[in-house]
Amino acid sequence: MKVIAIVANSWRRWLSFALVFLIGFTISSCNPADFRTDAAEQSQLVFSILSDPKTFNPALSEESPNIFSLTFEGLTSQNGVTAEIEPALAESWQISEDKLRFVFTLREGLKWSDGEPLTADDVAFSYNEVYFNEKIPNSTRDVMRIGESRALPEVRKIGDRQVEFILPEPFAPFLRTTGTSILPAHALRSAVNNEDDNGEPEFLSTWRIDTPPDELVANGPYLLKSYRPNQRLIFQSNPYYWRKDSQGNPQPYIKRIVWEIVEKQDTALLQFRSGILDAIGVSPENFSLLKREEKRGDFTIYDGGPATGTTFIAFNLNKGRDPENNKPVVDPIKSRWFNTLKFRQAVAYAIDRKTMIDNTFRGLGESQNSHISVPSPYYLSPEEGLKAYKYNPEKAQELLLEAGFQYNDEGQLLDADGNPVRFTLLTNAGNQVREAMGAQIKQDLSKIGIQVDFQPIAFNALVEKISNSLDWDCHLIGFTGGVEPNNGANFWSPKGRLHIFNLQKKGGKTPLAGWEVADWEAKINNLYIQGAQELDEQKRKAIYAESQKIVQEYLPVIHLVNPLSLQAVRNRVKGIQHTALGGAFWNIHELIIE
Repeated sequence: MKVIAIVANSWRRWLSFALVFLIGFTISSCNPADFRTDAAEQSQLVFSILSDPKTFNPALSEESPNIFSLTFEGLTSQNGVTAEIEPALAESWQISEDKLRFVFTLREGLKWSDGEPLTADDVAFSYNEVYFNEKIPNSTRDVMRIGESRALPEVRKIGDRQVEFILPEPFAPFLRTTGTSILPAHALRSAVNNEDDNGEPEFLSTWRIDTPPDELVANGPYLLKSYRPNQRLIFQSNPYYWRKDSQGNPQPYIKRIVWEIVEKQDTALLQFRSGILDAIGVSPENFSLLKREEKRGDFTIYDGGPATGTTFIAFNLNKGRDPENNKPVVDPIKSRWFNTLKFRQAVAYAIDRKTMIDNTFRGLGESQNSHISVPSPYYLSPEEGLKAYKYNPEKAQELLLEAGFQYNDEGQLLDADGNPVRFTLLTNAGNQVREAMGAQIKQDLSKIGIQVDFQPIAFNALVEKISNSLDWDCHLIGFTGGVEPNNGANFWSPKGRLHIFNLQKKGGKTPLAGWEVADWEAKINNLYIQGAQELDEQKRKAIYAESQKIVQEYLPVIHLVNPLSLQAVRNRVKGIQHTALGGAFWNIHELIIE
């Protein structure tokens, strides 16, 4: 998003961690001594994030920032440089010849942060009782559904250190899904089995952000030590973490991490330049200044190439109605506009991405046309046949007129019934790049007669509108990305929890009446099912190429700009292997502070 992020898998957790930095570091005006005094004797890193976390429960998290890149691991992980799947909690795995049976062997002596053994029982509990539990809404279940039947793997403990996964049919991305956080059965099973007064699992209200940190149980390199809302989170290294270096020394080497919480990016540059912050996501407007100061400031700007995430605007295409009051989710007048293909295509042509790149991104980016990340082997470029919407306001006006819209004497766009075309564009406040992008979109669309009310709002309020109330017209957000397209299946599946442009009510709520799935929408979903089933890499590429073409033709999301992955890190931090895929801190367990 991870804004809204797909964070069920290990690669997503690391990408979410990277995104925390890429969206811009900020730090509050408090005295740094407040959190440095008692840490003077130990190594620590100080970063900042734009907003408070929404939950301390990894199964319920869909947003970034979140703490789980530090506090939890899965059976496997992804190398941030090579993108290869590597052992994590599992030391090895065996695959049957028909690719339907996977047996994972856990590392010997694994423990939870409270000292309890971590066994195959925890793995089976995590999948069978949490992620595959229909009463617990989560994205992992969407990502792991297989084939047209949408069946889930069978998971069975076959020993204290071995667990078996049986697939109903071949599933190409399976190993990349096993980075899902493994949860502690001894700490959470009762919350899963017990129900609250509403008949829902107590798990849904377990490990909220008001939970004392010492009640949390984790398996990752760090533990949450303290949390002060709207101020900071402090993490301490996990004494029971499994990783050790070749000499047997425990990892991570860095003992403490501090995240400062602030809603604005304005002070980030000043605090980084003064030495308080240890890293900062380099925004385009600050690149030249920081580049001149690299030597004096004793830091390095790392360039990972095109970023893996996507930035886009999306219109609310939902035609459903609240069954309790029969009220439409979207104003019917606006819904007719948004669901008119030529209207969406006109908007795509009317956005001047080159000016956006030159002004907002200072030339450090390129036009984005695909929902699949540029570093992915499944990415389809415009040179290979992907449609691109180059700035063409005349073409935009032509499409609008063809669709039955008209202009009055003042140049204002009206629909066929004479209604002025006006809608609200939302984004998360405090993200200066997105605020600048939104301001330009407002200006660009005014040139074709569309009035846009641009409203940056608090991140959590934006998530609430998109995911729960469904009360929005259009939004400007971003999603993390990666190598494997299927990790975005819950975005493209009409039943997915992140199908935000046409979201059905989830989590036991009464379904919307009159909710519809367009033919092209169903086709994209079917292609994702086929892509996950196909084991031949060339055929998989062809399938995902077709999905990219359909998305660009029908525009459920209108892509904007793909920036460079730039991050400045103090030179005292050794071992950085920065990439667009993993960011600067994907291997945080082996980083050293000089």
